[in-house]
Amino acid sequence: MTRSPAAAASVASPEPASKQPPAAERVYAHVKQAVLDRRYEGGTLLSEGELAEAVGVSRTPVREALLRLEAEGLLKLYPKKGALVLPVSAQEIADVVETRLLVERHAVTRAVPAPERLLTRLEELLDEQRGHAATGDLAAFAAADRSFHAEIVRAAGNRILSHLYDQLRDRQLRMGVATMNADPGRIAKNVAEHTEILAALCAGDSTTAAALVERHVSWVSHLARGK
Repeated sequence: MTRSPAAAASVASPEPASKQPPAAERVYAHVKQAVLDRRYEGGTLLSEGELAEAVGVSRTPVREALLRLEAEGLLKLYPKKGALVLPVSAQEIADVVETRLLVERHAVTRAVPAPERLLTRLEELLDEQRGHAATGDLAAFAAADRSFHAEIVRAAGNRILSHLYDQLRDRQLRMGVATMNADPGRIAKNVAEHTEILAALCAGDSTTAAALVERHVSWVSHLARGK
C-alpha cells in the first residue's frame, strides 16, 4: 500500500463559510473526484489528518465523508490507519461491460432515426474529446467520452434504462481513466470509434451502429484479463 502525498489547497478569495457546502460534502467531493480521475490510485492509503488539512476541515466531517465513500464501494476503512482506495477489480470491469452492452446496443438501435439535436450534441462532444486529447486531460476526456454514450442512451426514450445507465457513471469514469493510462493510444481509437458510431447514426444504419457500439464497449474487457 502506498501513502498519498499531503495535498495543499490554496484559495485566493475564500467565500464566507455560510456560502460553502457543508464540510463533509466538501471532503466527499474532493476524495471522490481524486479517486475517479486516479489522483488517488487503487492501493493508496488515505489518512484522515492529510485529508482534513487538504480540505481545511476538522477530522469529524472527514470520517463522515469516508464512511459514505466506503458505502459506495470506493474505499475500505481501517480503524486508526485510514482509508484504502480500492482498486478496480476484474469482476467489476466484467460486470460493467456486460451491463453497458445490454443497455447500449438496445439504446443505439432505438435512437435511429436520430433526431438532429442528438447528432449535433454528439458532434459537440466529439469536439470536446479532441480538445481534451490535445491537452492530455484524461479525466475530462473520460467525462466527455461517457457523456457521448449517455446521450445515445437518453435518446432511446426509456427513463428506466437511462436511470440504470446513470448508476454506472462513477465506475465508467474511473475505468475510462484506467483504460487510457494502460493504453495511451486508446484516446485516438476512442475518438475514431465514436466518429464511426456517429456516422452510422447520421446514415440511419441501426445495425452498423449496434455492431460498432458492441466492438467499442467490449474493448474495455481487456482490463479484466490484465492485458
